[in-house]
Amino acid sequence: MFTGIVTDVGEIVSVQPRGDLRRLRIACSYDPQTIALGASIACSGVCMTVVDRGNDGTRNWYEVDAAAETLARTTVGLWIEGRRINLERALKIGDELGGHIVTGHVDGVARIVTRKDFDGMAHFEIEAPHELAKFIAAKGSAALDGTSLTVNEVSGDRFTILLIPHTLGCTTWNEKGDGDPLNIEVDMMARYAARLAEAR
Repeated sequence: MFTGIVTDVGEIVSVQPRGDLRRLRIACSYDPQTIALGASIACSGVCMTVVDRGNDGTRNWYEVDAAAETLARTTVGLWIEGRRINLERALKIGDELGGHIVTGHVDGVARIVTRKDFDGMAHFEIEAPHELAKFIAAKGSAALDGTSLTVNEVSGDRFTILLIPHTLGCTTWNEKGDGDPLNIEVDMMARYAARLAEAR
C-alpha cells in the first residue's frame, strides 16, 4: 500500500528485454541496504517488485521486471533510458498517511489535454478513460503517475487539477505537457461505493 506522496524521483538507466518481460534498472537516492529483495516500490504509480539492488560506484539503483500485462495497461511500455519517474516506497505501520490510500494497481492511462502555468503553479485538464470517469468526483482524490492529487472540477470524461510549486518541484510533473500519458488509479473508496450502488 502507498499514499501517493512521492519520496524520490528516479531515472531509468537501462531497459533489457527478457522474453515477455522487461528488466528495468532505476537509479534512486534510496539506500540499497534498506531495500529488501521482493519489496514493493511504486514507480510512477505502478507497484513493482524489487528483484535486485546495489550501487554502481556513482549512484544507488534497484531493478524490477515489468510483465506483459503491466507493459500493456500502463505507461511502463514507453519508458526508455533517461526517463524520470516518481517513486514511493511501501507504507510501514505507523507511517503518516499524507495523501490517500493507493494500491499501485494502475487502472489505465489518462492523458493531459492542456496545461496552463501561472504564479509558479500549473493547472491541468486531464482526460480519463471513459470507463474510469464515473469514479472521479470533484474534491475527490486520484493517483496520477503515483501522485495523490485532489480533483477540482469534472466534466464528462475530463477533470482538472491544480499543482502547487512544491509538488511541481518534487515530482516529474514539471516535465509534463499537453498530450502526455499518465498512469491513473482511481480512488478505492469511489470504486467500492460504485460497486455497492450497482449491487443495490
